[in-house]
Parts: sequence; structure tokens; C-alpha cells
Amino acid sequence: MIESTVTVPPEERVRRAPARRPVRPREAVRFPVLAVVFVCAACGLVYELELVALSSYLIGDSVTQASVVLSVMVFAMGVGSLLAKRLRCRAAVGFGLVEAALALVGGCSAMVLYAAFAWLGESRYVVVAFSLAIGVLIGAEIPLLMSLMQRTGRKAGGGEPDDAAGTVADLFAADYVGALVGGLAFPFLLLPWLGQLTGALVTGAVNAVAGGGLVLWVFRHDLTARSRALLLAVNLGVLAVLATATVLVDDFEQAARRAVYGEHVRVAVHTDLQEVVVTGGPEGPPDLFLDGRLRVSGQDEYRYHEALVHPAMNGPHARVLVVGGGDGMAVREVLRHPGVRSVTVVELDPGVVRLARTDPALTRLNGQAFRDPRVRVVHEDAFHWLRGAADRVRERYDVVLSDLPDPGITSSTKLYSEEFYGLVARVLGPSGRFAVHAGSVTDRPRTYWTVDATLRAAGFATRPYSASGRTPGFAAGPDRADRSAGTGPGPCDWGFLLAVPGDRPPVLGLAPGGPRPRSLDADALAAAADRAERTRGDGAPPSSTLVHPRYGD
Repeated sequence: MIESTVTVPPEERVRRAPARRPVRPREAVRFPVLAVVFVCAACGLVYELELVALSSYLIGDSVTQASVVLSVMVFAMGVGSLLAKRLRCRAAVGFGLVEAALALVGGCSAMVLYAAFAWLGESRYVVVAFSLAIGVLIGAEIPLLMSLMQRTGRKAGGGEPDDAAGTVADLFAADYVGALVGGLAFPFLLLPWLGQLTGALVTGAVNAVAGGGLVLWVFRHDLTARSRALLLAVNLGVLAVLATATVLVDDFEQAARRAVYGEHVRVAVHTDLQEVVVTGGPEGPPDLFLDGRLRVSGQDEYRYHEALVHPAMNGPHARVLVVGGGDGMAVREVLRHPGVRSVTVVELDPGVVRLARTDPALTRLNGQAFRDPRVRVVHEDAFHWLRGAADRVRERYDVVLSDLPDPGITSSTKLYSEEFYGLVARVLGPSGRFAVHAGSVTDRPRTYWTVDATLRAAGFATRPYSASGRTPGFAAGPDRADRSAGTGPGPCDWGFLLAVPGDRPPVLGLAPGGPRPRSLDADALAAAADRAERTRGDGAPPSSTLVHPRYGD
């Protein structure tokens, strides 16, 4: 028996068909998604650069910090891409929660990192933790957005998206262009205008608005009422936290600065290049910190500067070149010698010189050296300045003093290279003398003797010596006053090398008829040379060059 086919009227079929959610045309979704990918990529790179910059400032050795942050973050992005597969079934709410978490973690990362440094004294593990967390969240973004785009294409067209490869290309293009904009905005806009802490918080707020806005508006039809309420509450909570932190960031920074530098912070300024802090009571000697590192301890800075300057002035010293020395202390010691006609100071940061000229405590300490008409200051990178100096100077210098941070600090490494010393040799007279601060002899002997090997490779004969003193404890190094414990006052040492062109080592002594240093005499210099020689190991280390730096213990 054959049953007859029942034909359902078209009106009845339409009535019986389940209602479908309205969907937006695929092109109407594509452009908002690409715009949000652009913004989120810019924010992600700002978080990355902020971690590199702040960890380099707090820990030192920017090459190591950049390598750790970048490698950990790239690895974590791969992990995040894999973890995103678990959220594909709920891609819209998953993406919204990921962006909210990224905004909170990335926006607060700078404050948490600085707090760990200030109150715990350790921030390496915090850097790694934030690199992992931010990398995982960034890695989950593109897979979730791709899943949303594919789902939108199926709903709008009834099948698979027409051009899945094209969609992937568009997403990655927006991601890469956003990264470019974020990478340029960080050093040229956020850092100079807002600083590291506020810049990270504002970036987090932008990230939260972009990610939350995309999901709550463009993909709202993929959300249940409960999911929409959850995402709205989470994003408003994140924005409230970031706004509160932004309002309190100045108070936080002052409290953290007191935890690091003590209660007597007299001056704290951010120049275009670094943070400059002067501490000390109204009557006591000041301490000068550059990017968190003790550069001048007013209590015994004379020991360092006398050891750097006076042995080099034992000979012709009419024309003197000081590389670094923006605090004016080395210039003060140079000007004590009769017969000095001119002193050229090549200091990169004009903010340091400006403070050394105007701050009452620093001017008392440097004897108002920069007001002497014989002193000329050049604000330029010393390496680049020296490259053209041989053609500009009419007379060669009798004395060159390298008053620079420790070679273990990456930004100073090129000024401890064989190429730099070769440039110094071009401007130094035949009987000229070159004194170099080379870091601690006892704490980092390999670095110290690498400087010695580099000078000899550049055509200098050297004489090692050191000086010692007691300075306030400070946990951030390495630098002039680094020490094994940063919990209180303790002994430290500074290593120096006196160099002359040729193969005959210079005589270590003081200039006849010159000023009498407080901490140096013939016996003290002989003992200083003996202390340094005792640290010489077996076999000379290789020299350091621009393409193959060898500093860092």
C-alpha cells in the first residue's frame, strides 16, 4: 500500500520552521574585528616593551632581560593558542574574558613589578610570571577571533566561509600593523608623556574597552543573557581597578621610592633618558642615583674620584677630556690641578648636568665645577662624538678620564669596547694618560680584567689599581657602589686602570706640586696596585668588541 504524499503549504512550513537568530552580514563583522585586533596587538606589544624596559631598569643587563621576556612570552603565546582550543565552543565569552584578564594583568604589571622590587628586593621571578601570563593571554586572542569569524560566516552564508585563508591573512595583517604602532607609541608617546606605571594602566584600559566592546556589541547574539551580564560586570570591574590605580599611582610611586631610597628623597625627576634621584638630609651629604643605581655617595665619593683623576694627572694635563662625569665630581678634582687650561665633558643626559649645576647639595659637593669658564659640556653619545673628534680638535688631549657606569650594565658596554678605546687613542696625545673606571676588582674580577685585555688590544699599556670605601647599602647594582649585601652600610671597592699608548706600563703616582688628595699618597697607590694584581687569574680573558661583548659575570 502506497501512502499518499502530504504536501504542506508554504505558509505552514514557514510557520513551523524554528526561529533563527538575526545575524550581521559578514562584512559588517569583519572591519570591527580587524580594528580590535589592531588595538589589542598594539596593547600587547606595549606590555611586552614595558616589561623589558622596567626589568632592565630594576635588574640591569638589558640584553638578558629582553631575551628572557621575549623568549618566555613567545613560548607562552604558543601555549595560549593551544589552550584556546578548549574555548572554541564558547568563543565569544572566552574572548571577552581573555581580553579582560589581559587588560588587568598587563595594565597592573608595571606596578606589581615595581612593588616587588621596592618591598621584596627581588623582581626576576615576577618578570617571568608576567611574561608567561601575558603571553598565554595574547596567544589565545587570534584563535578565538578566528573561531568567531568562521561561525559568523557559516551563519551568514549557510556554509563554510568563502575565504578562510583570506580571513587569517587579514587577522595577522591587522595584528602585525598594530604591533608596529604599539612598538612606536611606547617610546615616543607613552613613556615620555605618561611614564611606565601610568602608561601601562592606560594601555590596559584601552585593551579592556576594545575587547569588551567587540564582544558585547558585535557578537552579542552569541552570548546568553547571563554571559552578557558576566562580561559587563568583569569589564567594569577591570576598568574600576585600573582607574583606581591610575588615581593612586603618584602616592604609590612615592611610597615605593621611600622603600627603595629611604625617607630622605630630596629630588626625583625623570629625564628623557633615566630616573634621577637625590637623597640625603638637609645637612648631610647627598647621594645621587641614576636609574636606581648609586652613582655618587656623598659620604665618600672623594675616594672614588680622587683615585680616578689624580694618578692620570701625573704628567701633562693642560687639556682634559671627561667621558661621562655629569655629576661634576671628576671635574672638581681636575680643576684642583694648576695648569689646566680646558676641560671637555661629554655627558649624554643634560638632565644630570642641569641638576649638578642647580641643586644646592650637589653644587656644594662638586664645588660648582660647571661654573668654571674652562669647562665645556657636550651633550652627545660619547662613542659618536669621538668618531668625529679627531677631525675637530686642534690639539690632542693630555688626559682622558672614563667616568662611566660599570661595564656590566649593558648600555655602557660599547664604551668599554676595543673600538671605543681605539677612538680614544686617536684624540690622546703621544704622552697622554687614560684612566678608566672598570668596575669592582673583588666582586667581578673577570669583568675587570676583560677591560684590561680590551685596553691592551687597542694598543695601550696598562697599570691596574683599586680604591675602597664605605657607602650606604643599596640592593640595585652593578655600579660604582655595588656590594654583596644591600641591607646596610658595607665596604666596597672600585677598580681602575691607568693606560698609556705603547707597550710600557705607566708609573702610578701623583703629580709633583699638585693638590694633596685626602685618600691617596704614594704608599696607598702602591697598596692599591698590589690589591688589584692579586685578583689577576690564570690566562688573560679575551678583549671585548662591539660585535662580541664579553662583559657580564
